[in-house]
Order: sequence, then structure tokens, then C-alpha cells
Amino acid sequence: MTQYRIAVLVGSLRKDSFNRQLANAIVNLAPSEFSFNQLEIGDLPLYNQDDDAHQAGPVKRLKAEIADAQGLLFVTAEYNRSIPGVLKNAIDHASRPYGQSAWAGKPAGLLGASISSIGTAMAQQHLRNVLAYLDVPTLGQPEAFIHAKDGLFDSAGNIGPDGKAFLQNWMNKYVAWIKEQIG
Repeated sequence: MTQYRIAVLVGSLRKDSFNRQLANAIVNLAPSEFSFNQLEIGDLPLYNQDDDAHQAGPVKRLKAEIADAQGLLFVTAEYNRSIPGVLKNAIDHASRPYGQSAWAGKPAGLLGASISSIGTAMAQQHLRNVLAYLDVPTLGQPEAFIHAKDGLFDSAGNIGPDGKAFLQNWMNKYVAWIKEQIG
């Protein structure tokens, strides 16, 4: 049986963020041939092009983990109607120096949760624009703009009954799409 390795990037550093909870819970809806590795992005220095020739250890680690993955899963918060700075910083680091992007060709899924009724729609749209430039194909449908409210997670931290059918459908589509992209 083929094993699919997925790198997970959470666009929030807060330990108990909705999106970290979502990243931890959504992977339980995937089949066993999928493994997920949540990447650390909080220890990256701020991106500075002057450092491209001598990237810091955490940057090299991030790029190696992305290179080792067959696919990507972005679970992002929305800050001020866009991508959180920590996520953009990670994207910039792993795309540099020019011509040495770790992202190119890696298929990705996007989702996110927010207390807003439109979830993370704006952040995901901005993220899609950035990823398109970096040659990262993204799952188009279904979109997952999740309204974080009571019942999203159960007491064990799994997806609660209110959102389970929707998120299981999203995961099923993501799994099929990743398999199709990887071949």
C-alpha cells in the first residue's frame, strides 16, 4: 500500500488556536495510508533576502520537511482579512532563494476556522494567490470556510457531530485529489 506524506502548516502560533485544534482533528478523518507532519514555523527568523546564501537552521529544516512531503495541508487563521504574518514568513523562507523553492509542484488543500461567520474566506483567497505564483496546485472544491462555534469539536478534541459530515466530505475529496495529483 502506498503511503502519502502530508506536511501540515498551521497559520497560528497560539497553542490552543481553533486552527491548531482543527489541524489536529481533521487528520483523524483521513485514511491510514495518509500520514501528517505538523511543521514548526514559530522559530523561523523574519525573512531577509540578505540571508538567502546562509539560511538559518530552522529554515533549512522547514525546507527539508516540505521536500520530504508529497502534499501540503494549510490550516490557517485569518488576521485582518488576510494571511497571518507567521504563515507568510514561512512561505517566503521556503520559496527562497529564487529558483530553489521547496513548494513547487506540491499539491495542497486549504481550510481554516474563525469566529467570523465567513470563516477564513479572505485569508484562503489570499493564500491561493500566493500559492498559484509558487506553482502549488490547490484543491478548488469543496472550499472549507469554517465558522468556529460551539460543537465544532467534541470533548475529546475530535470534529464534533455538527461539522463531521461536511469535514469528512472535504477530507475524502482532498485524499482523492492528492492521489490523483501524485499519481
